[in-house]
Amino acid sequence: MTGRARARSRGRAREQETIPPGASLAQGEPAPPPASGQLVGRGRQKSAPGPFSAEAGLQISAGFQQVRLGERGGRRKDFNDGGVNTRMAIEHVKDSKTGTSGETIRLSANFFRILSRPEWVLYQYHVDFKPPMEARHLRSALLFQHEETLGSARSFDGALLFMPHRLQNRETLLFSETRNREKVQITVTLTNELPPTSPVCIQFYNIIFRRILRILDMQQIGRHYYNPKDPLNIPQHRLTIWPGYTTTILQYESSIMLCTDVSHKVLRSETVLDFMANLRQKAGDHQFAELCAKELIGLIVLTKYNNKTYRIDGIAWDHTPSNTFTKADKEVSFKDYYKSQYSLDISDNNQVLLISHVKKMGPTPGPPPGPAMLIPELCYLTGLTDKMRCDFNIMKDLDKHTKLEPQQREARLNRFVSSLHMNSDAQAELDKWGLSFDRELLKMTGRVLPGERIFQGPKSYEFNPMMADWAKEMRGVPIISCPPMNNWLIFHTRRNANDAVTLLQTLGRVSGPLGISIQKAVMIEYDDHAESLLRALQHNVGPQTQMVVVVLPSNRKDKYDCIKKYLCVDCPTPSQCVMSRTLSRPQALMTIATKIALQMACKIGGELWSVEIPLKQLMVVGIDCYHDSTAGKRSIGALVASLNPSMTRWYSKCVLQHKGQEIMDGLKMALCGAFKDYLKFNNCLPSRIIVYRDGVGDGQLHGVVNYEVTQILDCIKSMGDDYMPKLTVVVVKKRISCRLFSLVTGKATNPPPGTVVDSVITRPEWYDFYIVSQHVRFGSVSPTHYNVVYDTSGLKPDHMQRLTYKLCHMYFNWQGIIRVPAPCQYAHKMAFLVGQSIHREPNLKLDDLLFYL
Repeated sequence: MTGRARARSRGRAREQETIPPGASLAQGEPAPPPASGQLVGRGRQKSAPGPFSAEAGLQISAGFQQVRLGERGGRRKDFNDGGVNTRMAIEHVKDSKTGTSGETIRLSANFFRILSRPEWVLYQYHVDFKPPMEARHLRSALLFQHEETLGSARSFDGALLFMPHRLQNRETLLFSETRNREKVQITVTLTNELPPTSPVCIQFYNIIFRRILRILDMQQIGRHYYNPKDPLNIPQHRLTIWPGYTTTILQYESSIMLCTDVSHKVLRSETVLDFMANLRQKAGDHQFAELCAKELIGLIVLTKYNNKTYRIDGIAWDHTPSNTFTKADKEVSFKDYYKSQYSLDISDNNQVLLISHVKKMGPTPGPPPGPAMLIPELCYLTGLTDKMRCDFNIMKDLDKHTKLEPQQREARLNRFVSSLHMNSDAQAELDKWGLSFDRELLKMTGRVLPGERIFQGPKSYEFNPMMADWAKEMRGVPIISCPPMNNWLIFHTRRNANDAVTLLQTLGRVSGPLGISIQKAVMIEYDDHAESLLRALQHNVGPQTQMVVVVLPSNRKDKYDCIKKYLCVDCPTPSQCVMSRTLSRPQALMTIATKIALQMACKIGGELWSVEIPLKQLMVVGIDCYHDSTAGKRSIGALVASLNPSMTRWYSKCVLQHKGQEIMDGLKMALCGAFKDYLKFNNCLPSRIIVYRDGVGDGQLHGVVNYEVTQILDCIKSMGDDYMPKLTVVVVKKRISCRLFSLVTGKATNPPPGTVVDSVITRPEWYDFYIVSQHVRFGSVSPTHYNVVYDTSGLKPDHMQRLTYKLCHMYFNWQGIIRVPAPCQYAHKMAFLVGQSIHREPNLKLDDLLFYL
């Protein structure tokens, strides 16, 4: 941490009340002083809830959104996507959005239907206190004195009361008494009768279900729930895995269902204090502070005493456990607080404290909470470091526990739902509300799309659709086209000279059958440090250089960044980095060299293979974004657009924007550039444009529909008033909880590539479908969710699905089918390269090349 940042953190720590985890305002800390004219005193609220209005009763009330974290179980962002009814505006899918082609297949999915008694209704009441009461727990205590009137099935958030039955009168007066003998009048007014499919009911189901999870002794970490009583220990790597579940209840095509999937939380046995001690030993006192801040800031830690996760935002170097904070009008040291609150003894009194900025939840008034001060000794590191991810043995041992085969996953999910029915307390809670769940996974039918034929050079061939790759079939078949590689360089260190020569010779052997003309490269030696490598590049790479290959002795990021920054920005030249370790496996050298040759061909403008695309004058666009954490969390938007009918040439553009900017602001100009390039290639503009928008998280669908689609339309208008192409915008989501299992063999297996589901588990208000496009060797395959949010093309759902699947075959960095359409993956690769290594916009001369593969 810099001196200025340390000063800022010290200032915050002194000016604001510090909040140790587990001691938030809701647990007894004094609230900010009331403004003049507000009621004060025990239990009195500073401002009474506003008067009831019928209009407010029809919405998800502000009070309901403010249910505290312990009640709501985390602020799920999924609900923000609710209310986006894009299907109504797309005429040709109003009646049906299902496709027809392919063979039917029996499937099951990780969904359980919610069953309720006939004519089930949720009743919403507004509760008013006179005189007004401040504390939420006091309001609850006063209200729940009347269990005979209200019944045991109720949910109260401090302003709104929800019950499964209706009170006798529309307005009910209740009278309670505080401990101080103060008389309180409570007015309970019926505001709404909510059908099971209403947004408030959907939100309510999720709240009730999180109560059930807590009844089952599951612990919430982040968004999901885990079982700390059933840990999976990997002692040789000092790792512990907590098994858990992701759960979401939403309205699907025909019913309200619970979507649940297995989740795992990886915890490390070492505390932050252990990590800091090891770092001090390695780095010494001189560099310790700088390295410590670099390594720790941004990491997520778990405090086991309350099972909460925190992001480390800073290190308070001048704070120790002996420092004090204000609690209930008196000063308490952190050490004494943890002893009294959690019976924890802090052994190291000299350790510095960690700073975590607690996010303000909900639209409640008042200043945001101060930073939480964490004790390193009590914070456990979560997740894996880059070094761990590169360790084959660690990842292999983790995969045994976390990559569940379909049968294992199905059994775990069935066991989970069985536990709901077998636990008497959980069942009693559900019975109270008149709700229950199906006992088995959802069964349904899907379709398997026909396999594609690959066109490569003068030949075409089919491949095994179950394996979803054609690496064997393409051997010895010339690619479509590639410029001859006459002027290229290989950079290597003295120690790796033999590896470089071996690579050159092997490339010569594999390039001929592929139809790639490669002349002998110029070999250049450099010293093994970044400065020498940069000098070698500056002295030898010129405007005529077609390709630069660098043999790297290690995977040090600074060297890789140095190469990419210079050759993508300052001296625009396609480049290929190869690890010397990769070339040290003689038995796999021909396969490795073939892949390197194909990558080099792509980067200089070569075309490898294609599939049949029947639509004419079509431009396919992929958009993705990446957040550059090293450059002030700037958003990096990448746009990749097809330039020719066979989808083998691509225009690529990257835009760097400041934090908080809408991503389409800059990509508007990139899309205009793609139109101009398309015009140059084809002597006409595209008559049909399909945009695949990746990188859209939960709750961002509103922004895409209301803002980004408008920007795309404005860009099209800028090409001329008479230019009116057909436009389709598709939101692509990979991070979903849905899992599909094939039942063809009688037991759960992964469905074959090309499996499409466009009913039952889709959303009624969307034109959406799922496609399983890739094959996985281990674990359970994940489908990709496609949501068509804008469409004037009139393409039949069947044609839309088939085109999307075809585009999953067109990613040149893998001889097989990938999980998303090729333009999305290209956009992701470009944004990732810029965000990780370049941090600047690539040179314009590289726009027509796949230089980022």
